[in-house]
Amino acid sequence: MAAHLDLEEQEQLEQVKAFWKRWGNLITWVITLALASYAAWQGWNWYERDQANQAAAMYDEFERAAQAGDVDKASGISNDLRSRFAKTGFTAQAGLQAAKLQFEKGKADAAQQNLEWVAEHGNLPEYRDLARLRLAGVLMDAKKLDEAAKALDGVTATEFAALVADRRGDLALLQNKPDAAREQFQKALAGLEKTQDYRRLVEAKLATLGVAVPEEAASAAK
Repeated sequence: MAAHLDLEEQEQLEQVKAFWKRWGNLITWVITLALASYAAWQGWNWYERDQANQAAAMYDEFERAAQAGDVDKASGISNDLRSRFAKTGFTAQAGLQAAKLQFEKGKADAAQQNLEWVAEHGNLPEYRDLARLRLAGVLMDAKKLDEAAKALDGVTATEFAALVADRRGDLALLQNKPDAAREQFQKALAGLEKTQDYRRLVEAKLATLGVAVPEEAASAAK
């Protein structure tokens, strides 16, 4: 009996050897690849968390500078975020806020550059569209009307449709096209909720173009 078991075990051992000889290298490579992939995934997650933590710390510093109205410091931190952590949401947010502060401080060119960067490289479509909307306003203020129109053409999110129409109305006024402006403002008004305060501004614009609006909007237009 023992001899029979030894023979059977020997046969099984030979089968295992043959199997491993045929498939051993492949199995080893598959296991190695799986382990390497897991390690890389873990490493990437750690890297992303570390990057996000560093970006968050810099963004806190940026916000303090922005709230203090220190445009130079805020701009410098925004640029650092852009060079070191370009793919984080903190960088896009800082770019949008830095542009607002720069524009308010009379640095329109710097604001335009920030908005152009976010419009091109922002990590989310919403940030990119918001940057294009604001960029259009900066370009219109600089009388760069064709560039402003192109910026508005790039906005694709449906939730911004009413704001895009409002901007197009402003652009049409600058181009001395009151009929086109009226059409765009009416489109903007139709796309805004009745509870939104922004409606009053659009209604006021329509009032100046001779479109009947509620009394409070007419008063705002005056």
